[in-house]
Amino acid sequence: MTYVHGYTTRETQRLLEQSLILEDLLHTGTSFQEGEKVLEAGCGVGAQTRILARRNPGAAFQCVDISPESIEQAREVARQDGIKNAEFRQADIFSLPFKSASFDHIFVCFVLEHLLEPMSALKIFLELLKPGGTLTLIEGDHGSGFWTPETVDSRKAWKGLIDSQYSLGHDPNMGRRLYPLLKEAGYIIKDVSPRWVYADQSRATLLQGVINQIIAPMVYSAEQQVLDSGYVMQDEWNKGLEDIRRVARHPEGTFFYTWFKGLGIKP
Repeated sequence: MTYVHGYTTRETQRLLEQSLILEDLLHTGTSFQEGEKVLEAGCGVGAQTRILARRNPGAAFQCVDISPESIEQAREVARQDGIKNAEFRQADIFSLPFKSASFDHIFVCFVLEHLLEPMSALKIFLELLKPGGTLTLIEGDHGSGFWTPETVDSRKAWKGLIDSQYSLGHDPNMGRRLYPLLKEAGYIIKDVSPRWVYADQSRATLLQGVINQIIAPMVYSAEQQVLDSGYVMQDEWNKGLEDIRRVARHPEGTFFYTWFKGLGIKP
């Protein structure tokens, strides 16, 4: 599977920093009980795992990812954080090594947007859940990104990321599709809601964190894919990235973006 953001050290740093900045925004309302078994599908480098494990110390997590390198990094993150209630293994979401009805809950964050067949994955998750078990989905929506000051080049760089992801057969606007996908896959939908972030210079620390530790690194991570595809020329790309970074320090800088969180129940 081609991953538009790549597997660089900088991308790992972005994922780890992003998870902490967005912890309250994305994890509020998610809790698992003592002794419950939870599958984290597409755990990556363990950025969300360390939050899940810390906030739910009595639950037992099985964490899988298709990348063996990411799994090794996730194990190291867990070791450094002293996580004892999570196990990691390399596995493909479409051929998971678990029996039907193995889990009380499944947690999936920033994964469906990178799959060619998200519906197939949702049906696999449904099979792995116990009756009454829940599936938590979190996905972004790049079409919801707006900022000030916006320049022609900053918008080109952002669109380059979006177009590159589409070219891989993936969906950078996956967040807005959570409700219809859950419904079609056969889940009882308990909730699908937006989790948006807005920052300006009255919350300068948040603005700088969102721009410098999430958004600019996320766009930059797709550089090779964008330039190879010819969506943006090198000089436009460089200028666009700098214009995005400048939002964090501009006196009138603002940024808005929406993630979506869905909760489905197996009948």
